Amino acid sequence: MIAAPELTAATAQAWLASGLPAMLVRVGATRGSVPREEGVTMLVSADAVAGTIGGGHLEWEAIARARAALAQGHTAPKEWRVSLGPTLGQCCGGALSLHFEPLSAQSLAAWAAPPPRFRLQLYGAGHVGRAIVQACTTLPCTVRWLDERDDEFPAATLPAHIQTVAAQPLEDEVADAQPGDFHLILTHSHALDLALTHAVLQRGDAGWLGLIGSATKRARFEHRLAERGHSPAALAQMVCPIGLAGISGKEPGVIAAAVVAQMLLHSHP
Repeated sequence: MIAAPELTAATAQAWLASGLPAMLVRVGATRGSVPREEGVTMLVSADAVAGTIGGGHLEWEAIARARAALAQGHTAPKEWRVSLGPTLGQCCGGALSLHFEPLSAQSLAAWAAPPPRFRLQLYGAGHVGRAIVQACTTLPCTVRWLDERDDEFPAATLPAHIQTVAAQPLEDEVADAQPGDFHLILTHSHALDLALTHAVLQRGDAGWLGLIGSATKRARFEHRLAERGHSPAALAQMVCPIGLAGISGKEPGVIAAAVVAQMLLHSHP
């Protein structure tokens, strides 16, 4: 079985373009405690699944129903109303409806993918940057990953929601961000970190601004940024050190886990 943690529009388009028969399974109206929220979609073919509606017996039964519909050549949308009680082998206690529809150009056009939890401008392709990108590969987010050095990016193909950009001077790329974007600065150079932080603060519209470093680095940057005209209120928006409090460790994977969790806390539900 081929499985993907989240279904993306690119995945669905690729399946459709290949001519692979598949069913879109979408969570409809919900009541009480349920595994996933309304609008979450899973794509099912005879031997592959992309996305998840929450796992467990509910998902197993939904996949079986979708495959049965494919085998029987059903083309009309169907609805299955489910109570998540002991008879289904789940104890959530809520209820929901699942909508089944063959994958087609029409159903794909009508399907609205959920918005990303956050849009991230990630500056720096070193060890920590790579670990953060790895953590974001299966998350519903978008990442614009920037570095001055093109050869620092991995050769492996990245998911469609992660874009690499090699550019000099890197601080000029801050202008291409959207209002509300998250900015995470962790380059190989303190001077470049300072220039990037200055550029982000000048914009004044970041959804979140993180800067890798210690409390000492923060104090030095605050002094230098104040000299460049940034107010105490603006400097207070800078998160440095980064990562959730209470998670210690300097391994790139640990830092990445703590920082990505921190960004998720600051994103929309």
